[in-house]
Amino acid sequence: MVEGGVVSTDKTQFTECFKTIGRTPYIMKLAFSAGIGGLLFGYDTGVISGALLYIKEDFSEVNRKTYLQETIVAMAVAGAIFGAGIGGYLNDKIGRKPTMIIADVLFFIGAILMSVAPAPWLIIVGRVIVGLGVGTASMTSPLYISEASPARIRGALVSTNGLLITGGQFLSYLINLGFTRVKGTWRWMLGIAAVPAFVQFFLMLMLPESPRWLYRKERIEEAEQILAKIYPPEEVQEELKALKASIDNELALEGDMANASAFTKMKTAFGNKVFRRGLAAGITVQVAQQCVGINTVMYYSPTIVQLAGIASNSTAMALSLVTSGLNAVGSIISMLFVDRKGRRTMMLLSMVGIIVCLVALGVVFYQASATAPKVSLTESNHFGVNSTCPAYTSAPNPASWSCSSCLRTNKECAFCANKANERLPGACVAATDATKAVCKGEHRVYFTEGCPSKVGILAVVLLGAYILAYSPGMGTVPWIVNSEIYPLRYRGVGGGLAAVSNWCTNLIMSETFLTLTQAVGSAGTFLLYAGFSLVGLGFIFMLVPETKGLPIEEVEKMLEKGFKPSLLKGHTKGTDGPKHALEDAQTNKA
Repeated sequence: MVEGGVVSTDKTQFTECFKTIGRTPYIMKLAFSAGIGGLLFGYDTGVISGALLYIKEDFSEVNRKTYLQETIVAMAVAGAIFGAGIGGYLNDKIGRKPTMIIADVLFFIGAILMSVAPAPWLIIVGRVIVGLGVGTASMTSPLYISEASPARIRGALVSTNGLLITGGQFLSYLINLGFTRVKGTWRWMLGIAAVPAFVQFFLMLMLPESPRWLYRKERIEEAEQILAKIYPPEEVQEELKALKASIDNELALEGDMANASAFTKMKTAFGNKVFRRGLAAGITVQVAQQCVGINTVMYYSPTIVQLAGIASNSTAMALSLVTSGLNAVGSIISMLFVDRKGRRTMMLLSMVGIIVCLVALGVVFYQASATAPKVSLTESNHFGVNSTCPAYTSAPNPASWSCSSCLRTNKECAFCANKANERLPGACVAATDATKAVCKGEHRVYFTEGCPSKVGILAVVLLGAYILAYSPGMGTVPWIVNSEIYPLRYRGVGGGLAAVSNWCTNLIMSETFLTLTQAVGSAGTFLLYAGFSLVGLGFIFMLVPETKGLPIEEVEKMLEKGFKPSLLKGHTKGTDGPKHALEDAQTNKA
């Protein structure tokens, strides 16, 4: 994203990108070095999904207390909320390069603290620090790449940052799987993030500051020296003139607001009708993006696979790797179609697909719970009275218990499956290391999250379909809409508020997922997310116009008139849609 909106990327631009990089490898060094921030962003948000399985094994307190599991996951998001705000301020105050270096230091410290944590509280501290790095990198990496790239290939290079984020998530699942049988498991999973942070730290020390930031700070000679490394000699002066014109235009649009306080800027922005309507659309898509439950899937996917009846940690992580890979595939699909089909269309289709998948997941998990194996008193007594779960033995009607009753009633209970067949009646046992060892010693399967089920693989398939429905539309388009929907002079305020709404909703969703699965079950949780998604679909339909192909000025005109939704296509009052609005504007200019 650059000034004036999103940069479209097509086949021609990617071809030109390869040609330009071949002639000027220095450009790739800039983009790759900054892009490691996106990789770290993806890695640190994805790695906890697998690490949590082994943290619970090492710390019984975490295994017993759902809120501790949720806090370990969610504190990175809480840190990111503040990191995004701090990152925006630092980018303008001290520059893109020093801000990225600060993010690397945060990534490194957080990773080391988590890897050596003797207790859960230090893991939580490390997650907060890493979250600060995530928030800072999310603001800085794409900005640096955008401002340090030749205009003709900027879209292609900036798009790689999004791919590196999803690539980082995929890498985290791969690393998790690789360390499942290594002593230290989760410590290696969390600590290895210090390596790319260390690498980027030294790479960034050797790189220049953003030429745009330097020019805005009136360090013109330094900016020109950097441009000379990026552009052929005959293009440098032309690019310098374009940079001057762009910054002069930006300062003119900001006017008296350029040096105003954040409070004054916000107060003025909210007094503008166009901004308020744009903000309603921007926040709608950002909140809807999180309310579909995507980050609960990304943060807890191995746990969700286990809830579907696949007990093995390594198998659960291997299957979760598929969902992460599909997320990266979806990002590529979005790059190919978002400028052809339009933002609004992509989001509406995405939401419909998400709702269908969530309802189907709810049905599958309900079926898994309804057909859960019964608890057998004989099987339970087989392990001895002291090894039987106390909640089961003291229950008023233990004969009615199933595996689901055993696991949902008390975190002190576990289910040891029948030796002959997992789906036959099994034992409700005390969730202790000793009982677990005896259960596995008899070649039985030990369950603590979900119950034996014949629909487990179907749940994984539906998770994959859910990701494919989400990623090309709701995964990427809300950020594009937020780059286009605000008047240029209020873009910083609007984009910042919308981003904070995204992170805050993310925090709420990730902090409540396990609590919800205990309170209403896995089926109820996914059906609840389907309900949220249906509400989100309605708000997107009512409030979010199509911005494909419209310059910023025409988006302002559209919002000034007011948006009127249509079942077939979004359009503004007095026009037949964005396409006609643009045609009208061109006619008026003529």
